[in-house]
Amino acid sequence: MSDDSRPFHKPVRRPAELFDRLFSAEDPAEVSRVAHATAAALLTRVREAPADAVIERLVAFTDENGIDTIADLWSRAPARSLPGALWRLYLLQLMVHDDPRTAALLYERGRTRLASVDDVVAGAPTPAGPDELVSLSDEILRGIFSGDFAIALERAASFCRVEAAGATDLADDYDASEPERARTFTTRALRLATYAEELAGAAGLWRRDALT
Repeated sequence: MSDDSRPFHKPVRRPAELFDRLFSAEDPAEVSRVAHATAAALLTRVREAPADAVIERLVAFTDENGIDTIADLWSRAPARSLPGALWRLYLLQLMVHDDPRTAALLYERGRTRLASVDDVVAGAPTPAGPDELVSLSDEILRGIFSGDFAIALERAASFCRVEAAGATDLADDYDASEPERARTFTTRALRLATYAEELAGAAGLWRRDALT
């Protein structure tokens, strides 16, 4: 089917590098107001009357619509805010969906390197292949609409810690032979570790009814 004959344009999926993308704001106050209002309205409405079809559409939102709409709403929100937490959860899901093989490799390397309960908290099966990681990322995102929101955030934080440990381990492997590739994984590890702290912090705020 040619582009001219398509009734609607489907946004192009963005690669996993979008994980590191930054967005500029023309009016920070208005962006913040819209971000908080839309995040609160969406979450409140769905959680008060959860419907499987609606939840599944939200879980599959970036597959169907791309990430830019969500980015315009939530990407500039503070990390420890409701829109900031939602943005990070969608970015993690997109990272896994765009490159599940790498996500699975990092997860398996991370779970063997990390001496913590994070693997158990995240909830991935053993072993966790690409399909299992995609399912896990969807399950975590689904939990914010139909389960304990704080637990979903904590699972995401643990997932980030395992992935960060795997990225660090892989960076060590490439450090001598492919330094540029090693730097890429080191950057990924630092970003994931930061997200882990931010999501855990958001979970704590949610439990105190202070995540807005």
